[in-house]
Amino acid sequence: MKTDKNTVIGFVLLGLLFFVYFWYSNKTTNEARAFEQHKKDSLEKIRLANIKPQDTIAARIDSLKRDSISRISSAGDFQTAALGTEQLVTIENSVIKVTFTSKGGQVKQVELKNYKSAHDGKPIVLSGSNQLGYSVNTSANVSTQTSALYFNAAQPMVNADKSQTVNFTLTAPNGESITHQYVLKEDAYMLDWNVSLTGADKLLSQGQMNVNWHAETFQAEKQSDYERTQSNITFSEGGSFDYISAKTERKFEEPVQWIGMVQQFFNSTLIAKNSFNSGQVTWSRKTDSSKGLATADAAMQIKVPVAGSVSVPFQMYYGPNDYSILKKQAPEMDKIVNLGRDMYAFVRPINKYIIMNVFDFFAKFVKNYGWVVLLLTLFIRLVTAPLTYKSYLSGAKMKVLRPELDEMKKKFGDDKQGFAMAQMKLFREGGVSALGGCIPALLQIPIFFALYSFFNSNIALRGQEFLWSHDLSSYDSIAHLPFSIPGYGDHVSLFTITAVLTSFLISIYNMNMTPTQDNPALKYMPYIFPFMLLFIFNKLPSALTWYYTVSNIVTLGLQFVIQNYIINHDKILADIEAKRKAPKTKSKWQERYDQMMESQKKLQEMKDKQAKKK
Repeated sequence: MKTDKNTVIGFVLLGLLFFVYFWYSNKTTNEARAFEQHKKDSLEKIRLANIKPQDTIAARIDSLKRDSISRISSAGDFQTAALGTEQLVTIENSVIKVTFTSKGGQVKQVELKNYKSAHDGKPIVLSGSNQLGYSVNTSANVSTQTSALYFNAAQPMVNADKSQTVNFTLTAPNGESITHQYVLKEDAYMLDWNVSLTGADKLLSQGQMNVNWHAETFQAEKQSDYERTQSNITFSEGGSFDYISAKTERKFEEPVQWIGMVQQFFNSTLIAKNSFNSGQVTWSRKTDSSKGLATADAAMQIKVPVAGSVSVPFQMYYGPNDYSILKKQAPEMDKIVNLGRDMYAFVRPINKYIIMNVFDFFAKFVKNYGWVVLLLTLFIRLVTAPLTYKSYLSGAKMKVLRPELDEMKKKFGDDKQGFAMAQMKLFREGGVSALGGCIPALLQIPIFFALYSFFNSNIALRGQEFLWSHDLSSYDSIAHLPFSIPGYGDHVSLFTITAVLTSFLISIYNMNMTPTQDNPALKYMPYIFPFMLLFIFNKLPSALTWYYTVSNIVTLGLQFVIQNYIINHDKILADIEAKRKAPKTKSKWQERYDQMMESQKKLQEMKDKQAKKK
């Protein structure tokens, strides 16, 4: 019947959109790049296999000699900085511990004090394999990267405002000098980096600083595969936020304010306070089984005055993808938190202005985030109640009419046109909406995608335990399988099972309210949708599957209460009889619809007669 068809259409549309979304979100690397990497690895293995051990040692010694000679040659007037011993300097505040290296006068690593790795329990460390520097002219026609030079490190200083300062300097005999000054403020994830150049008109060519940043990210969550899908490169170009995820490179055509290397809950971001005027970035996700997530190489250019002395201000953010923190940093950085992008950008306002505020409000009073999710679910159901109540009421009325519909179906037999007209008339007399069945399913679409983005990016859920779930930001697991099922995984999520079972009960309930279907596709499709959810939900955050479970329980409860305590079955039947006896008035739309159905019925009768004559 038409109502059931609309319900099925709603479920099918919802299922298709689920698959499109996860296909789009999880698309990582293409086959060509994987094949190219495999080819390079194979060639390297062959090359190494053909080298004899003694040749390897000799080649290594020879390589070190050549490297030293090359370093001294490229250092030019800074020859004393070509070779040296790495010195480490550490400063820290309440949230981060920053370790600097004298090689390049740069950040070596940053430890986030308040966060632990979900897979090994160790502190989160960012920038562990990063290199950040820029090209300088060291003599006539000779240049090198500052990341290859050994700076002189000064002892950290504590300032009056409790901020800390570290200076790294290089000085050449001709008076040219380079100073890297780092300032870390109290309780801040942002690190100020001020570059001062004396003799800048000679150190830089035509007033252009070519900044090179190599960055790598490593596993911090339960599964590296899933964390890789959440990794990307973000940036602000021309004052507008953008990112690359599926693509591997981006050439900037407008000024770039900042560029960030992002994983699921943390990011490392380089900010040019005077903006980069041009540049490009290439990046790729790891495809092996290591703990590495992705690598990126950014080559950025920034214009500085052609003068004897210049100062170029930068900032570096090492910290969590926390919306409330990021919105206080550089403009547009709050959009690093994925609350809805691209074809799903329509859910961002829902998250930003409704979901996030309601969630934070409940979190002020309730310490356990599992109960916060439950309260958020009840709030959503309360707000959407006016839209769903009529559909549930209509469904309950349909159950009252089911015996009459079954009799009507037997009466008309193969006359589908006649049955459809009689069914529409009965629905009109009983106050049943033909579109009511698909409203709850369609309403779930924006809400589901909003909550999927919200729960995937909400760092407040990270590491939060609830019932049997040890981390609401990741899937819950009650059992690990000795094998992996394609599309499902190697674990069993109990919240996924509860979400699927409650969805299955809703399907059974809805099918019991509608006439029996002769079409097998229509008959069994509502049961197929919950089965699809078993594969879709198994790797999703347990906060989302917990929400879906609670929402389904509320739906079942509403349908039961409406059916048993609100609907008066006898009154509905009496109203139908009264309407049948009352003078009939039809709207123009209904008249046109009845005329169309009558025409189709007559046309079908003519075709049947012609078929019998043949």
